[in-house]
Amino acid sequence: MNSKSKLSKSLILNKEAITIQQLQSLQQVIDYIEEHIKEDIKPEELAKLVGYSPYHFYRIFDKHIGYTVMEYVLKRKLQYALYDLAQGGKIIQIALDYGFETHSGFTKAFKKCFASPPSLYRLHCPLSLPQKLDLVSLLEKKVGGIVMQPKIVQKTAFTIAGKTFESIIENISYTRDAPAFWDQRISPDEAIESTLYEALSPEIHGEYCINLNSGDLEDRFTYLFAVNYDPHVQLPTGLTKLRLPETTYAVFRTPPVEVGQFVSSIKGTWQYILEDWLPHSLYEVDETGYDFEYYDEHCHDWEYEKIYMEIYLPIKEKSKE
Repeated sequence: MNSKSKLSKSLILNKEAITIQQLQSLQQVIDYIEEHIKEDIKPEELAKLVGYSPYHFYRIFDKHIGYTVMEYVLKRKLQYALYDLAQGGKIIQIALDYGFETHSGFTKAFKKCFASPPSLYRLHCPLSLPQKLDLVSLLEKKVGGIVMQPKIVQKTAFTIAGKTFESIIENISYTRDAPAFWDQRISPDEAIESTLYEALSPEIHGEYCINLNSGDLEDRFTYLFAVNYDPHVQLPTGLTKLRLPETTYAVFRTPPVEVGQFVSSIKGTWQYILEDWLPHSLYEVDETGYDFEYYDEHCHDWEYEKIYMEIYLPIKEKSKE
């Protein structure tokens, strides 16, 4: 079955319908950017490539991809630059290769995108090239936009504490329904989130959602909903603490979406990671660590029009045997 036969006459991406023609046009643009990633790419030329007026093209691209055209081009250039860094390339040469006139201009853009300078990030660069983006696949997974190449980070061991919940869900690998659980109640008038912050007073805002069960259980699991834990704080009765070991993580950010799409975006991003990214990467899951979902203020729909969260996947290089 080809891509066209999988699709209905119109499909939903970022809440509004996208026609097959628009989807094909956007895929054509995405492919063109990949093929000319080291060239000076102008948005007007991309619009002309698919026969749209610049205004119409910018609007469609932003709405359905989740970034403006040039935001996407810049992020994609920097992701390819990451790979070149991993191969030992000199920063100044990489900067010039991808159209940055100066070392400082490249570093500034890099820090804005990845929150660290290239000299530091090169220690944990992805080992493989950014994977080709398939808009049909992302749309069918209801991801809600583009999942960018993950950050690779090394985290020292740390401790969290929170409340556990038992649940039964089919296809456990793909239905990490953490957002639904944050609406559950510990008592009739106390939400999980507020209860944890009041009891543990963590210095850093952010919630963790971790599946504590092994992969042997196909439909039953225990979820831990937690915040950072200071060992000097007495652990209240009924809460559980967990020490996460020092681990290297691939950190994925879900596409920014409206609140009504948030849960499906998280599910779709998990599915993308497990079905598309992981099998084609040079990594495998490090089973000595824990994968977890991380929610901070960027998932507050009362503060942001579009929200997102992060998925931390413990990884190690694949065996060469």
